[in-house]
Amino acid sequence: MLRGLYNWTMGLAGHRHALWALAIVSFAESSIFPIPPDILMIPMILARPNRAFLIASVCLIASVLGGIAGYTIGALFYDQIGAPILAALGKADAMAEFNTRFNDLGFWPVLIAGLTPFPYKVITIMSGWTGLPLGTFIVTSIIARGIRFFVIAALLRQFGAPLRDFIERRLGLMFTVFIIILLGGFYAVRFIG
Repeated sequence: MLRGLYNWTMGLAGHRHALWALAIVSFAESSIFPIPPDILMIPMILARPNRAFLIASVCLIASVLGGIAGYTIGALFYDQIGAPILAALGKADAMAEFNTRFNDLGFWPVLIAGLTPFPYKVITIMSGWTGLPLGTFIVTSIIARGIRFFVIAALLRQFGAPLRDFIERRLGLMFTVFIIILLGGFYAVRFIG
């Protein structure tokens, strides 16, 4: 089953509409969707390393536009949309305290969330809700998401073939490590925040 899922993902990564699928996932992940675009971006680059920077660019543009959508949710629709999303992520109780400190930190929360596995949508919604200047939000999002996606693209472009061989030979181990990291990230978000 795992091999079939891997082959399906690699097939999707090489599909002619894969960039559109990546754009949709990247956009949605920045405002409402819980799955990071890396899950599609990485196999796309492994399947076509010569398109690594195009793939990273699509991810960056769609992610920043999705971040602006998240910012808009926070700024205009927090009570109707933003609060339920943050409540579903277990962040509703910390809202008032976080609001007070958020803007004092300036661009740092956006930069950190853009670079790490921390759910970026939490910061995009919070940025709009707390009134972080939109220009600061956009510039910081471009820098953070650009670094994240282009570093991954550069590494996969450079080491893609050996990495793909390694993953394919040790698929079960790689899947286990990925699940452990994913669960660890969810645990950290839930209990550290």
